[in-house]
Amino acid sequence: MMKKDTFIKGAMISTLCIVISKILGIIYVIPFHAIIGTNGRALYGYAYNIYMLFLQFSTVGIPLAISKMISEYHSLGYEDAKKRTYRIAIQITFVMAVLSTIILFVGAPAIAEAIIGGIQGGNSKADITFVLRVSTTAILICTILSAMRGYLQGHKYITPSSVSQVIEQLIRVIVIIVGSYFAMQLWGTKEAVGIAVFGATAGAIVAFFYLEKKMKEERKKEKNIPISKEEQKISNRQLLKQLIVYTIPFVIVSIAVPLYNTIDMFSIVKPLVKYTHLSTQNAEAVLSNITTWGAKLNVIVTAIASGLVVSVLPNITSDYVKKNEKAVNNKINKTLQIIIYFVLPMVIGLAFLAEPVWCIFYGKSQLGVSVFSYSIITALFYSIFLNLHTVLQAVDDHKAANTAILLGLFTKLILNVPSIICFAKIGLPAYYGPITVTIIAYLVPIIVSLIALKKKVHTSFESTWKHMGISILACLCMSLVLSLLKIFIPLSGNRLYSFIVIVIYASLGMLIYFYITIKTNTFKEIFGCNLEDFIQKFFKRKKVQK
Repeated sequence: MMKKDTFIKGAMISTLCIVISKILGIIYVIPFHAIIGTNGRALYGYAYNIYMLFLQFSTVGIPLAISKMISEYHSLGYEDAKKRTYRIAIQITFVMAVLSTIILFVGAPAIAEAIIGGIQGGNSKADITFVLRVSTTAILICTILSAMRGYLQGHKYITPSSVSQVIEQLIRVIVIIVGSYFAMQLWGTKEAVGIAVFGATAGAIVAFFYLEKKMKEERKKEKNIPISKEEQKISNRQLLKQLIVYTIPFVIVSIAVPLYNTIDMFSIVKPLVKYTHLSTQNAEAVLSNITTWGAKLNVIVTAIASGLVVSVLPNITSDYVKKNEKAVNNKINKTLQIIIYFVLPMVIGLAFLAEPVWCIFYGKSQLGVSVFSYSIITALFYSIFLNLHTVLQAVDDHKAANTAILLGLFTKLILNVPSIICFAKIGLPAYYGPITVTIIAYLVPIIVSLIALKKKVHTSFESTWKHMGISILACLCMSLVLSLLKIFIPLSGNRLYSFIVIVIYASLGMLIYFYITIKTNTFKEIFGCNLEDFIQKFFKRKKVQK
């Protein structure tokens, strides 16, 4: 039988699984790129990006909305309302998925025409149409899968939901590498990419059956539960309206980050060329490093934030519905403390090791290292922003959540170009301007959210400020020691040397950071036990109480 996870254990499990999934998603690129070649990489890029766009349209924040509503009604004991909510959500996602599938399948030739036009010498319109149509096989199953995860997360069954993501990604990666290799030997690039694209479908199918097995256990417990008078008054129309209201803020936050990148796309290259000595080629490199290549490396850090969201939403929603303000405040602070405890040293460490990290993934590039070493800092502020936005949704402060995001976007929009001019005039790298503005554009909604939570649920952040101070001190000590080590072990070298350097520096940095935070009792105060007990509790499996 499934076992409900505690807040911290759920957060750690979901974070670990998301990090594993992201690492798998990065590692497979190396052999896959070698297998399919330049044309194949472009062809896969067309299919993957278009597929992700349609998949986003199919889900649009519904899984998190499901998680919130399921948690709310489950906490109130409204089992019938909970089941009806899930049925309605499944119907909505099914309709959206079918529409997306039909539009993409039928419109694939038109999309291929828009992408490639009349250009010759590369991938043909027929090839692009083929891989786009193959990608449609994953949309329906992935959409239903996301709704199932929302349902389980709403019950605080974080482990099966998170494990299913690792299963899905693992199967996908195996199909991509093995399938594309044999397809290239037997047929050609188009077929190899088609099989690679089908990897998403294969992974989703296996994960679906895994979750379906888990959900059968939950359905057995829900049989013959009487319907209360209160939930009889809740109509399906009310449930639908509530689901839509809960979905909208999650949709807004899901498009906020792409909008930040969109603003950068239209306001970085031209000002850099105009106000600095950078060439157009270098200005374009700066943009791609900020919005694409650096962002891919940031994902390992922001995965922690995504993992926390999975546990934060149902747990805080449950406590808020029960009017347990003390528990709500405790979990809000724990969320912030966990983010700062893990993300802050990771960000500082990656900024310090930007040169060997960039070398391993993309080769040597002074400009790339310069951009990444600063842009990685945005990952910390994004992580705090994302979780505070989720907390505001959990305590039903939708107005503050939406206001915070809009203020952040407005800040980014009006300050991007002026920041480039300002940084150029004071002699700093001008491309640091838009990165600084991104940090401010996350900081503004963070401040708005903290003020809103203080008003809404009377949250005191005193313990968080204290732990943050110790984490900053530990990071400073870590940075000082690593800076001294750099005198004896330089950071620059080839890919193999860079890997060895990262292992040495990261291991030493972790030892210093954990030593200081454990000795100051910071670890124990955040996680409620010492490191040894935490590891034992994390992996210990208890029998389910009936």
